[in-house]
Amino acid sequence: MSNEVKNEVKGVISGINGPVVTGTNMTAFQMREMVMVGKKKLIGEVIVLDGDIGTIQVYEETEGLMPGEEILSTGMPLSVKLGPGMLKNMFDGIQRPLEKIQEISPVFIPEGIGLMSIDEEKMWDYKARLSVGDTVKPGQIFGTVQETLMIEHRLMVPPNVKGTVVEAREDGSYNIETVLVVVEDERKRRHELKMYQEWPVRTPRPTRFRREPEKPLVTGQRIIDFFFPIAKGGTAAIPGGFGTGKTTTQHQLAKWSDADIIIYIGCGERGNEMTEVIEDFPGLIDPKSGESIMERTVMIANTSNMPVAAREASIYTGITMAEYFRDMGYDVAMMADSTSRWAEALREISGRLEEMPAEEGYPAYLSSRIAEFYERAGSVDTLCGEEGSISIVGAVSPAGGDFSEPVTENTKRYVNTFLALDKNLAYARHYPAINWMESYSGYVKLLTDWYEDNVAEDSIQLRNKMLDLLFQENKLQEMVMLIGEDALPDDQRWVLSIAKLIRVGFLQQNTFDDTDTYVPLEKQYRMLKIMDYLYEKGLVGLKQGIPTSVLYNEKIFDDVIKMKYNIPNDDFSGIDVLRQDIDEYYDDLMRRYQD
Repeated sequence: MSNEVKNEVKGVISGINGPVVTGTNMTAFQMREMVMVGKKKLIGEVIVLDGDIGTIQVYEETEGLMPGEEILSTGMPLSVKLGPGMLKNMFDGIQRPLEKIQEISPVFIPEGIGLMSIDEEKMWDYKARLSVGDTVKPGQIFGTVQETLMIEHRLMVPPNVKGTVVEAREDGSYNIETVLVVVEDERKRRHELKMYQEWPVRTPRPTRFRREPEKPLVTGQRIIDFFFPIAKGGTAAIPGGFGTGKTTTQHQLAKWSDADIIIYIGCGERGNEMTEVIEDFPGLIDPKSGESIMERTVMIANTSNMPVAAREASIYTGITMAEYFRDMGYDVAMMADSTSRWAEALREISGRLEEMPAEEGYPAYLSSRIAEFYERAGSVDTLCGEEGSISIVGAVSPAGGDFSEPVTENTKRYVNTFLALDKNLAYARHYPAINWMESYSGYVKLLTDWYEDNVAEDSIQLRNKMLDLLFQENKLQEMVMLIGEDALPDDQRWVLSIAKLIRVGFLQQNTFDDTDTYVPLEKQYRMLKIMDYLYEKGLVGLKQGIPTSVLYNEKIFDDVIKMKYNIPNDDFSGIDVLRQDIDEYYDDLMRRYQD
């Protein structure tokens, strides 16, 4: 993409209201067309056309813009350039590379620098897959580039191109502007294929078939993987107030999830927080390769002090990039932090357009925009015959932690996993602060077969049983507050003891501990299984009249809690030792009570 004007269609600025610009002489323009506004040629997009009058949202600061200046047509919608050079890169909301912008202006993003994108001069080692005379179809891979140490970039025929190859370059080193293949279609029209495609950000990329999700996105986070799983190709929301750990949770998912590609969008977050992310991410070591996690990551940073219209576009920029990697056959995990700031950008632009406000000032189309975004997730058969997926995890920042506000409520309607963060858990230093009473996953039933085949036959039954104990504890806590724990029957006191064990020993997870930060599924299952074994041993003791005070062995309970730190992730023999200790203590206890 460049600042080149595709034709001489011109409008005239008649009004300026922040990022919203009104123009006249706009009859020849199209809806959603990208335009250049004013002398500085600021990047904008046509969002309303009413006869001769058009309205444009501008993706740069409009300070200094004046009525009477020109609006120039580009003849194309707002698009992104999809090709080698996206990985390991950091972009703003409209895919301009931040490192290149910093070279131009070290302190701030200047206006009118145009639509820079991925590097057009860098040479890439190209391996061809087509020869002259071959027939090609949409989505077919015509060559590859090793973009990073981990990711092979598969160059695809655009979705609207098919025909016969009439020209084809051999293996070699080329830049992204080099014509690698020329295809002639049935009408004798020639299509030049380069290393990149340009794609409108608001148009979903086509696929052959949408699948029902059948595999989990394994994250190594116990409460997510076992209690509230996210499917590959699924959607999840992480709502929570300030300080509850939304960003840290998303970092954990980005680092440890078994996705091939990570797209991380900092949408409207505070500048210092986004700076911390940008500085920390390159230093994170990818457990799959031992290299920097940036080898398979694209970052989009649009902080709260950047233009509000670009914040609205950043979500679409990110999801279009994710669809491109999905079409290659990769599993993509997209983190959006946070969709609340995106919704606030919609609200601000809607207000400047003088649209009728709906609940809490948000536009009436808020729900449909959220739905459109999450619908672009999914597990698919791609045009090239591969399987790919996009999993979307969106953080939501409700004001005051109120989950009844419009963004959280509407998000809840369209996501299948809801990971509700709780400020009381966060203040108690229980992390991740996911409230198991308010959270849910709609993927449990779909993933049951996978868990039974790949983890254990009773894994979902075990999950349901442990969750039921937590629900029982919640009810019992109300009685404890009224009459005290000592007044409860022994069986209910035993439930409280085991539920606390699950909370502290399983649901609580230490991000900064080398062993506990990521836990494989087999260890997760065996940890929960030993807690269930201890619970069942206690029930047998209760039937024999042994009081809870005697059944509760502090050393055994401490050892079970500490197994998340003391038992390595590649050697579970320590869990078998724990089981022996439980057998010895309780068997001896029961013999003594029988005597």
